[in-house]
Amino acid sequence: MQYTQQDFKSDQEVRWCPGCGDHAILASVVRAMPQVCEELGLTKEQFVFVSGIGCSSRFPYYMNTYGFHGIHGRAAALATGIKVANPKLSVWQMTGDGDSLAIGGNHFIHEIRRNIDLNIILFNNRIYGLTKGQYSPTSKLGIVTKTSPYGSVEQPFNPGSLVLGARGTFFARSLDSELALNQKIMVRAAQHKGASVMEMLVNCVIFNNGTHAEISDRDVRAERTIVLEDGKPMIFGKDRDKGLVMDGHKLKVVKIGENGITENDILVHNSAYITLQPLIDACNIPLDQQLEFDLAFYEEILEGYMDEKFDEYAKRNHCKHNYEKFELEKISRTIIMLAKKNYMCDVEWIDTGTRFDPLEHITYTGFDVVKGTT
Repeated sequence: MQYTQQDFKSDQEVRWCPGCGDHAILASVVRAMPQVCEELGLTKEQFVFVSGIGCSSRFPYYMNTYGFHGIHGRAAALATGIKVANPKLSVWQMTGDGDSLAIGGNHFIHEIRRNIDLNIILFNNRIYGLTKGQYSPTSKLGIVTKTSPYGSVEQPFNPGSLVLGARGTFFARSLDSELALNQKIMVRAAQHKGASVMEMLVNCVIFNNGTHAEISDRDVRAERTIVLEDGKPMIFGKDRDKGLVMDGHKLKVVKIGENGITENDILVHNSAYITLQPLIDACNIPLDQQLEFDLAFYEEILEGYMDEKFDEYAKRNHCKHNYEKFELEKISRTIIMLAKKNYMCDVEWIDTGTRFDPLEHITYTGFDVVKGTT
């Protein structure tokens, strides 16, 4: 049977906030489903959308398929049970950074480790939106929210690195606004046999507006994102004149045409080359400079957090606060950094998944970043 997008749209009112990035993800999924049916020979009745709790977890209501709206953090357990009970079904798990990386973190790790044939879309807006703006496991270090009034003291998860650590076989990261790319990613995920994790960087216009702006804004997107596709060079930039090369054991951004660099020098993406993936996904330090620095351990930061003067320091956004072994260099909504005495570290930790050199900030998006067998 030939399906259209309309066949997968439910008659339910979509109740996400106007401007929420979830609308774009829904549009991409609806566009992808007819192609998935055609490619895999599926009928609409073979699709099940499963969710936990959160803004993204309203998703099953908006799909004209079978659906299961579960409880907080348990979407992975439900999706696993459904797939194991009836392997012929195409099971799609719709989850958020709170639902899967906090209360559901254990389930999330093990469904990836087991390589269950599920299609997992992780909506990452770096905030708890449904409960009105608490920091989440992917929130920026230092973010001020209702549950972190002086700035979060916790390091954020990098979902891609988490998938790698769990021996995942498929990972993709993309922006909510990239509808055509996201549709392509979703079709590839459905074709992949095993757990497919798709991290969608979503904007929450109410409680965390602009959280991905440094890579998603139109005037910088081409210079700070790169689409990785098998067999194609890692080239990016508005003029397609920048690329990635290996410099020793690290990645480096170069400009084609400068210092004798040609397109032939640029790395070619191979999604099955597992060794390179941690470099692509896990690095948050300058590409062309190695630094040795210490981040304070949790208790050390918490000591300062509880200090009666911490509120005053945080509001000032620039302060010095002495500890026995550490000196607090800078506090702001986007960075809390502790460095050893007499070793001031001027490295700014940008958003999860972002790497940079002194001239270029770059993040990676694409599909099949990890593909192989566990």
